[in-house]
Amino acid sequence: MADRRKDQDALDADEVADDEVGDDDESAEAEAIEPEVVEDEAAATQVFEYDEEDEAEEASGSSLVPFDPLQRYMAEARRYPLLSREEERELAIRLVEQGDVDAAYRLVTANLRLVVMVAREYAKASRNLLDLVQEGNIGLMEAVKRFDPYRGVRFPSYAVWWIRAYIIRYLINNWRMVKVGTTQAQRKLFFNLQKEKERLEREGIFPEPRLIAERLDVKEREVIEMDQRLSARDLSVDAPSRQDEDATLLDVLPSRSSDTEGQVADAEFQARVGAVIREFGTTLKGKEARIFESRLVAPEALTLQEIGDEYKISRERVRQIESRVKKKLKAYLLKQLGDIEEVL
Repeated sequence: MADRRKDQDALDADEVADDEVGDDDESAEAEAIEPEVVEDEAAATQVFEYDEEDEAEEASGSSLVPFDPLQRYMAEARRYPLLSREEERELAIRLVEQGDVDAAYRLVTANLRLVVMVAREYAKASRNLLDLVQEGNIGLMEAVKRFDPYRGVRFPSYAVWWIRAYIIRYLINNWRMVKVGTTQAQRKLFFNLQKEKERLEREGIFPEPRLIAERLDVKEREVIEMDQRLSARDLSVDAPSRQDEDATLLDVLPSRSSDTEGQVADAEFQARVGAVIREFGTTLKGKEARIFESRLVAPEALTLQEIGDEYKISRERVRQIESRVKKKLKAYLLKQLGDIEEVL
């Protein structure tokens, strides 16, 4: 019994160490758009090692223990044997050259335990570990489709990056109802902003947004925006603004649409400008009148080539005449409507 307790303590210590290592690697994970490839054979072997005894110990228990779907999933995953380097390469070549679906199936099922191992690194960020496993399995299947067996890299070393990428994307998309990370820089900040703040404070430096932006190679504006997103909680616009009141936050939000007076003023201004433009058209003659009608005010403008063919002139000549008409129109509008200068 004492030996079993020592083994359990050692296992807990290993899990804590794994969590610390995972935190240091999150910046690289957030930056990965196209998964990187690990060339080191030793690293590949380390990624692909699974502790069968630890899994068996977690799965063991009396009949009084509630049903654990994760343990059941792991029991099913252990039914599929692991693959050697040669078997991985042979299956991948069959998939690439022959489109063998059975080969893809074996590559996926043999690496189901790898997905669980990676998902556990992010268990603290999700309420349901099986959700992370499901997203990781999608990344695993994507890795099977994209794996190149001729590069001399172990498949698990390649697949682990796709698995992490899909898990990270799931966490970012479901962290809150409103997405907090939609760009590459935002995903990097999502995982590293707080850690970089703490690192600067330990060094005795005030974590200014400018300094954080320089260290993480992002814009200062993005640091400020992400800090505001992470520090504020989601609020419903239908929630009461105060207790015991019927007023909601929606009632005090400014409307994006202009008021009735503004809409009427805009309509009158547009009608006035339209009348002046039509009046300007009556002052033109010849090619200028034709280009004005067919290029500047027509619902479907003719091309420069079509007008050039009509008058037996080049496209460049038509463009020059059009440019001259535009300058005349601008001068006419400024003369007739002095208050339109800011619009132009």
